[in-house]
Amino acid sequence: MSAPKGPILFDLEEDPKTPAPTPSDAPPVPDIGLPAPTGATMQTVAKIATHRPSRLVRWAWQLAVAIIGFAASLWAWDFITGLIARNAILGYTASFLIGAFLLVMLGLAIREYAAFARLARLDTFRREADSALASGDINAAKRVTGKLSKLYDHRPELDWGQARLKERSAEMFDADGLIELAEVELLGPLDAAARKEVEAAARQVATVTAIVPLALADLATALVSNLRMIRRVAEIYGGRSGALGNWRLTRSVFAHLIATGAVAVGDDLIGSVAGGGVLAKVSRRFGEGVVNGALTARVGVAAIEVCRPLPFRALKKPRVTSLVQRALTGLFGSGKASKEPQESP
Repeated sequence: MSAPKGPILFDLEEDPKTPAPTPSDAPPVPDIGLPAPTGATMQTVAKIATHRPSRLVRWAWQLAVAIIGFAASLWAWDFITGLIARNAILGYTASFLIGAFLLVMLGLAIREYAAFARLARLDTFRREADSALASGDINAAKRVTGKLSKLYDHRPELDWGQARLKERSAEMFDADGLIELAEVELLGPLDAAARKEVEAAARQVATVTAIVPLALADLATALVSNLRMIRRVAEIYGGRSGALGNWRLTRSVFAHLIATGAVAVGDDLIGSVAGGGVLAKVSRRFGEGVVNGALTARVGVAAIEVCRPLPFRALKKPRVTSLVQRALTGLFGSGKASKEPQESP
């Protein structure tokens, strides 16, 4: 028997009820593209904010400032005395200008000291409130709420809350109820204002990171936005800080975040941010923008906790996911803002 010439056809017995496979049934192609966004910009900002030079370097800077100040003082003295010897009017005019400059510098130093005192006062309120809550002392709670009411006495947006607190404080016979009443009536509006500042900062950092291609532009924007956000949060809660006070507060906030590992980006953050994973596949810069915005929101929540004069009890702490959703809605995609901005994490 000779071998058949040409192709050989085999009849396959198929079940008519089972549909034939299609390309859509094939398994997905593994993702071997770029790695997931890591929020490198905010990681760098955290390193800058928490970097502390060695003691030897600090001594070197202190000695350099002392030498420059000593040399400037000698130069000013020789300049003024020589000018007075040549022309008394010009000499006294120069003396007046230098004296005015020194007075302005003294005023700046006093302002910085007052800023540190305001920040320390908020810390004192929080410690006293924690102590009153732990001991259940109603008299200690009354002292805390009285100081807090006096602190916000000049804030017109809290007039209604002040009246409510004064009206209902006589009904409270335990420390927990009195402090929670003060928290709701006085800190509720301030929490809402602080959340808006955090959302604005997160939106700005995310937008610049995603859109501006210039080198170091995202880093400068993230650093400035976080400094301004922390200063504004402190001002909202009554702890307006100066330049040195704001930097010290920023260091405290970032040190707290690094100690708790909150600056690190994990799968929980990437999954919780609306659209973060999809955007990372479309554009790495968009994914980095979303992650940097989420990390900025984390910094804002930490700043609220640090600057808030009372702990979160009656009111819930802002949740990073809700803040990011409200801040980034409409920037990188459609979606509805969270209706629960005060959900606990």
